[in-house]
Order: sequence, then C-alpha cells, then structure tokens
Amino acid sequence: HDFDLEKTKYLLVWGADPVASNRMVPNAIRRLGDVLENGKLAVADPRLSTVAAKAHEWMPVRPGEDGALAIALAHVILTEGLWNKEFVGDFADGRNRFVAGQTVDEAAFKEKHTHGLVR
Repeated sequence: HDFDLEKTKYLLVWGADPVASNRMVPNAIRRLGDVLENGKLAVADPRLSTVAAKAHEWMPVRPGEDGALAIALAHVILTEGLWNKEFVGDFADGRNRFVAGQTVDEAAFKEKHTHGLVR
C-alpha cells in the first residue's frame, strides 16, 4: 500500500532516511514534496540525514534516548486527547496510565533527554 502523502498534515520520520536509503519506495520519495508543501515534516534522528536537512524540524535525539522521546510524545497525545478517537478508540475499556494535567518533575531525572523537544 502507498502512503497518502498528498494529504498528510504531519509526517514524523523516525531513525530512517527514505530519500537516501529506501529506494524500493520510489513513490514515497517523489511525494515527499507534497508533505513539504502541504504539511510539516519532522525527523527524529541523531544525524543530520538527507531527509532531516529537508525537514521543517530536526530532533537530534542521542542514540538510545529515542525511547524517552516516544514516551513523552505518547504522554502529550494521550493527556491532551490529540488522537483520532473515531479511528483508534477511546481506551474506555483499558487502563489509562496517563493523567490529564499532570506534569513530570524534570528535576527527578539526572539528564533531561527530551527537554525542548516535546512541549
């Protein structure tokens, strides 16, 4: 299946460079221009890759720290209700471990891996 890049509003490329290394998806490479014109392109990658250089935002996460970024993104998406509930569901029958309005005490961590990257 092809990705719907023409209608994509936000594309997060995580640890990959489809422009330089994924030649088996030529349509995705051609349609990257649609994302750049009609939406936002963000790249989470420790190196300034070809696709990161073209992105609206480059998040240079350190190797091994992308898990912290993933959890921070999940926290914002779930506590602020930013997911498509019609498509994903509302988690009514599951256990939600995120609490709306709750903040994380950054002083409790030795290093601030995601400071400035997520809200």
